Amino acid sequence: MLGINDAAVFIIQTLGSLYLLIVLMRFILQLVRANFYNPLCQFVVKATQPLLKPLRRVIPSLFGLDMSSLVLALLLQILLFVVILMLNGYQAFTVLLLPWALIGIFSLFLKIIFWSMIISVILSWVAPGSRSPGAELVYQITEPVLAPFRRLIPNLGGLDISPIFAFIAIQLIQSWVIPRLAFYAFMPKELFGLI
Repeated sequence: MLGINDAAVFIIQTLGSLYLLIVLMRFILQLVRANFYNPLCQFVVKATQPLLKPLRRVIPSLFGLDMSSLVLALLLQILLFVVILMLNGYQAFTVLLLPWALIGIFSLFLKIIFWSMIISVILSWVAPGSRSPGAELVYQITEPVLAPFRRLIPNLGGLDISPIFAFIAIQLIQSWVIPRLAFYAFMPKELFGLI
C-alpha cells in the first residue's frame, strides 16, 4: 500500500506542479509585458482561461496586472499542499497553508527566472539574435531581471557577465532565504519537494 501512496503523491505532485507552472507563467507574462501574440503565450492563455475566467469576475486587476492568475496560483498551491499532506497521513490543516503557498509560489517564480536565464545564456552562445517564439519569450522574461545588473556591471567588450551575478542572487535566495522561511513557517518536510 505504501508504494501506491508514493506513486499517487508523485503523479499528483508532478501534474499539479506542471499546471501551477503554467498558471504562474501567465502572471509572469503579464508582469514582463510579454508579446501575447507569441504562440507559446497563446498556449499559456488557452490552458489557463477555463479556471481564470470565473475568477476575473470577482478579482480586480491591480497596477495593470491580472491578480486573478496570482490568486489562482495560490489556490492551486494550497490545494496541492492539502492533497499531498492528506496522502501522507495528515488530517488537521492549519492557517499556515497560506504562508506555505506563498513560499512555494515565490520559490517557483525564482525557478522560472533561473531556468529562463540558463536558456537565454545557452541561446546567446548557439543562436545569437534568434527570432524564434521560444527565444523571444525567454528574452522577454529575463530582460527585466538582468537590466538592473547590466546597469551596475560595466560592459566588458561585448561579453555580458550580468547573468552570473543574477544567478548568484537567485541561488542565494533559493538556497538560503527560502529554506529559512519554510523552517520559520513550520512547513512539514513532505512539502519541501514542492519548494
